Amino acid sequence: MTPVPPSSAPLVLRGRELGRDAPVVMAIVNRTTDSFYAGARHADDAAALAAAERAAEEGAEILDVGGVRAGVGPDVTVADEIARVVPFVAQVRRELPDLLVSVDTWRAEVADAAIDAGADLVNDTWAGHDPRLVEVAGRAGVGVVCSHTGGQPPRTDPCRVSYPLPEPLPDPLPDGVAPVDPRDGVVLDVLATLRAGAERAVACGVPPRSVLVDPTHDFGKNTWHSLHLVRRTEPIVALGYPVLVAFSRKDFVGETLDLPAEERLEGTLASTAVAAWLGATVFRAHDVRATRRVVDMVAAIRGERPPSAAVRGIA
Repeated sequence: MTPVPPSSAPLVLRGRELGRDAPVVMAIVNRTTDSFYAGARHADDAAALAAAERAAEEGAEILDVGGVRAGVGPDVTVADEIARVVPFVAQVRRELPDLLVSVDTWRAEVADAAIDAGADLVNDTWAGHDPRLVEVAGRAGVGVVCSHTGGQPPRTDPCRVSYPLPEPLPDPLPDGVAPVDPRDGVVLDVLATLRAGAERAVACGVPPRSVLVDPTHDFGKNTWHSLHLVRRTEPIVALGYPVLVAFSRKDFVGETLDLPAEERLEGTLASTAVAAWLGATVFRAHDVRATRRVVDMVAAIRGERPPSAAVRGIA
């Protein structure tokens, strides 16, 4: 019988431990008008707060607030990003005090202002492009997400990226990496980058249990890379940090199934189920209710969560 893969480490934010008994759902609220998925655009204050309230009701433990489209688009200044994000972070902290708040930014100035407003986590999706950002998180003692972009700068799309196997290969190879599989070049690059980023975060003062690692599917990667990283979730879990994955309606799902963002839910949930079985802890999602149900079901199959109402054949 195939053993149940180990789960990644639990996450601790604001003194709360998350992810020991079931995965964590991170909802998305983008304070933009141009996010790639229209359902995540909440530039209006009232609409953004309603989306946050709905996410909490549907089972999200963390709200990830972004102020800049991840991909190519019009320039957004630091001041603009702060104006979009920081007052809303403060509002969520006041009105939804049990909801943990993450700020999706690569800029230290934005992270600093958001932490002052009550953010618990800094989601650095551009892999330390601004090296001061993790220092800001460390001084405040909040959590941080360490990511992998293959060296791509913020808001750029990958073009003909490749990750050949290094020569010589690491000895020993990480568990779950096959030396005869050339596709594992991207896995080894991700592991090295995430390990280095996590170690620097801890050295800067971020509590070790508040460091998340994210292989960052699509960023600096083509669809083949992202698919392979889903099936190789286990070596990332073995790094020993909580693992965040962000599959929601991404291009690798769309290209695999030839679907626009509005029709990528099933592909997203299939990827979610695989990564949950392989031990990921946090799932960044546009569709909170569906994601919550999938990860709870996988946790029950893994034997980590009891059924909510088990009466069949008993009562």
